[in-house]
Amino acid sequence: MARVALVSGGTRGIGAAIAKGLKAAGYKVAANYAGNDEAAAKFKSETGINVYKWDVSSFDACSEGIKKVEADLGPVEVLVNNAGITRDAMLHRMTAEQWNAVITTNLNSLFNMCRPVIEGMRARKFGRIINISSINGQKGQMGQTNYSAAKAGDIGFTKALSQESAKAGITVNAICPGYINTEMVQAVPKDVLDKNIIPTIPVGRLGEPEEIARCVVFLASDDAGFITGSTMTVNGAQYIT
Repeated sequence: MARVALVSGGTRGIGAAIAKGLKAAGYKVAANYAGNDEAAAKFKSETGINVYKWDVSSFDACSEGIKKVEADLGPVEVLVNNAGITRDAMLHRMTAEQWNAVITTNLNSLFNMCRPVIEGMRARKFGRIINISSINGQKGQMGQTNYSAAKAGDIGFTKALSQESAKAGITVNAICPGYINTEMVQAVPKDVLDKNIIPTIPVGRLGEPEEIARCVVFLASDDAGFITGSTMTVNGAQYIT
């Protein structure tokens, strides 16, 4: 029977590529989204993947949303925590609202999404949790103290939960993408991309969302059963750990 995979932030960008990649690999996929109903409806129409709307920064919303997914598709066996936002500003100009919005969405959401599924995974002796962090959680980024702190926290969360869960047959890993060719990056002026960003990437190009998706599909597979607590760096050698 096909395993059930849930992808947060799964209807656009990297998340959409992940959801489509998992479906192509034979999973029953649910894609969570926060607010863009038009994009979600288009994604569902094009892919046939079920979409579910809730705010991952709310524990209660995650609990209720996951109950609905499991009622529709079955127990969640693969969880991909991809949802994230940016609220960039230098710290001396950053507001508490900008700080809290990023921390709650990008870091607290890992607890909010994992807690409702972890007991079931432990009982079934199988689970795959894949957290999408960022190159900026590894190296930091000026103007992103909130984002870098949250994404670094995602890596720490991954390492700790992997140790707790290993004997229960659950693997927990993180992926740190570099600059990926999504709508967000495409919004950067072309001259900035060409002069300031791409020259810092040794492979000489942006990554593609499908390249991140292939990493997720591998980590979700039985073949990756001995890989846990790891951080997969996918950035074209822009930053090497």
